[in-house]
Amino acid sequence: MDFARVLYDLSIWAVPVLLAITLHEAAHGWAAYRLGDDTAERLGRVTFNPLKHVDPVGTVVVPGMLAVVGSPFLFGWAKPVPVNFWRLRHPRRDMVLVAAAGPAINVALAFASALLMHLSDMATGDVGRWVQAMIERSIVINLLLALFNMLPVLPLDGGRVLLGLLPIDLARPFARTERFGFFALIAVLVLVPLLARQFGSNIDPLATILGGPLDASIRVVLTVTGHVH
Repeated sequence: MDFARVLYDLSIWAVPVLLAITLHEAAHGWAAYRLGDDTAERLGRVTFNPLKHVDPVGTVVVPGMLAVVGSPFLFGWAKPVPVNFWRLRHPRRDMVLVAAAGPAINVALAFASALLMHLSDMATGDVGRWVQAMIERSIVINLLLALFNMLPVLPLDGGRVLLGLLPIDLARPFARTERFGFFALIAVLVLVPLLARQFGSNIDPLATILGGPLDASIRVVLTVTGHVH
């Protein structure tokens, strides 16, 4: 095994992933704090320390399982920031803002990474290639994390946004889906590809759902930041 190559691959993936999930969760906590709920702040979760946000399952196990089944997309999540929505000044409206804060910071990071790519072009040699590879992955990871989290499924951020926008009569039954939403996601995104491979099929729901939007989002970011004319 070429350990130098392994370390290189880990470095160009680990740094963007840790930054993406850390800022994603910190953004939820910061937004909640600004809107009246200090639960995350009191628990030390409004921080850039990745150790406060890493989730063993979402950050390690699920990406590892996706790698094992050969998924073209690797994704994961961090330990959710605790938010007491009823302590927010305007619970339904502010729930939408708190939920959207995480994906929003990931989109901002994708644009920031694309802008940094202009500076990385000045770096040469191995260091330049390393920085370039890390920035490229940062764009993909942040956009993928934003798109995945905005799927309208509880407990994802998109589900929270939808819950806050729905009329009360529809919001109540939708809120009850959170009890099994997480397990449904794992079944669809991890178990389905694994079982399909046992029958000689190559089915990847994540690639099917997010592949097109991800490609389009990357093109938009690169166009806006001057990489595509």
